[in-house]
Amino acid sequence: MSSNNKYKMTIKAAYLGFVVQAIVNNFVPLLFVRMQSEFGIPLGKITLLITFNFGVQLLIDMFSAPFIEKIGYRASMLLSNACVVIGLLLLTVLPGQFASPFIGVLVSVCIYAIGGGLQEVLVSPIVEACPTENKEAAMSLLHSAYCWGHMAVVLLSTVFFAVFGISRWRIMAALWCIVPVIDFILFTKVPIARLEANTEENVGVKELFRQGIFWLMFFMMFAAGASEQAVSQWSSAFAEKGLGVSKTLGDLLGPMLFAFCMALSRTLYGVKGQKIRLNVFMGISIVLCILSYIIIVIVPNPLIAIMGCGLTGLSVGIFWPGTFSTASARVKGRGTLLFALLALAGDLGCSGGPTLAGAIAAMHEDNMRVGIGAAIIFPVVMGIGLLVIRNKQNIN
Repeated sequence: MSSNNKYKMTIKAAYLGFVVQAIVNNFVPLLFVRMQSEFGIPLGKITLLITFNFGVQLLIDMFSAPFIEKIGYRASMLLSNACVVIGLLLLTVLPGQFASPFIGVLVSVCIYAIGGGLQEVLVSPIVEACPTENKEAAMSLLHSAYCWGHMAVVLLSTVFFAVFGISRWRIMAALWCIVPVIDFILFTKVPIARLEANTEENVGVKELFRQGIFWLMFFMMFAAGASEQAVSQWSSAFAEKGLGVSKTLGDLLGPMLFAFCMALSRTLYGVKGQKIRLNVFMGISIVLCILSYIIIVIVPNPLIAIMGCGLTGLSVGIFWPGTFSTASARVKGRGTLLFALLALAGDLGCSGGPTLAGAIAAMHEDNMRVGIGAAIIFPVVMGIGLLVIRNKQNIN
C-alpha cells in the first residue's frame, strides 16, 4: 500500500474533526432563546457564552503546544473528542443541578470548548504531515469541512426543532455526540505522521518570534479571521433587519448562505487547486472580498446586499487555509507551535472583526452597513500582506 493510500483515512478523520469543531461553535447559539426562557438566564449572560467559548479556545491555542508535544497527536485528538462528548452530554443535565442554571451551562461550555480548541490546533498539522501531493489543496479541502459542518449543524438542528419542537433540544445535543464518538474511534486506529519528521529542525517560540515572515503570517491570520467573521457573525441580524424576515429565515439567508459560499470556495480549491497557484487564487479572492464589502455598504437594495454577504463567504474561503499553507512553506520550524500560534491569531481576528463591526454600528444608530464598512480594513490588510510576500520571498 502506498503512503498516500495509507493516510487517506487519517485525512478523512481530520475532516471529521473540523465538523466536530463546527458543532462546538454553532449548536449552542441556536439554543440561546430557549435557554433564556427555560432557565431564566438574562440575554446579557447568554451572549457571554460566545465570548467564553472562544476565550477558552484562545487559551488552548496559546498554551496547548507543549502539552500536545508531550502526549502526542493521537492522545490529544482522543482527549479532544472526549471533551466534546462530555461537554454536550453535561449540557443536557448540568444546568438543572445548580441553583443558577447559568453555572451549569458555563461548565458544559468550558469542557466542550477545550475539545474544540484542541481540534483547531491539531487537525491542520496532522493533515500537513500526511504525505499528500498538493498540500495547499488538501488544506483548503480540510477547512471546507468546517463550513459544511456549520451548514449541517444549522440545517439539521433547525429541521429537528421544527419537527419535534425546541423543547427536545437535549435529544439533539445527544445526537450530535455521535460525530465526535465516530472521530474518537477513527483516531484510535488511523496512522499519524509527525510533522517534524518532514521539516527542518523544530524551533521554539523565541526563534519563531525572530522571523519577520512569522509576524507577517500572524497578522494575515488575524485579518483572515476578522474578514470572515465581521460579516458572518452579523449576517443573520443583517438579513432580519434588512429584509424584515423571521429569525429562522434570517439564519438561513444569512449564516447559511455565507457558510455555503465559503464551503464552495474551499472545496473548489481543494479539488482543482493543482491547476491554479495559491497566491493567484488568494489575490483574486482578496479583490472579490473588498468588492463584496463595498456592495454590502453602498447598495441600498437589501436582497443584493445579502448576496454581497454570500460573495464575502465565497471570497474569504481561501484566506484561513491559504495562510496556513503559506506559513507552513515559508516559516522555519513548521511544527505544532506554529500552527497553534496561527490558530490563536485567527481566533483573535474572529473575535476582533465582529467586535469592531458591532462597535462602529452602535456608534451610528445600529447601522450594520457602517459597521461592516469599517471592517473593510481587514481584507485590505490581507492584500498588503500578500503583496509583501510576492515582492520579498524571505523576510528576516
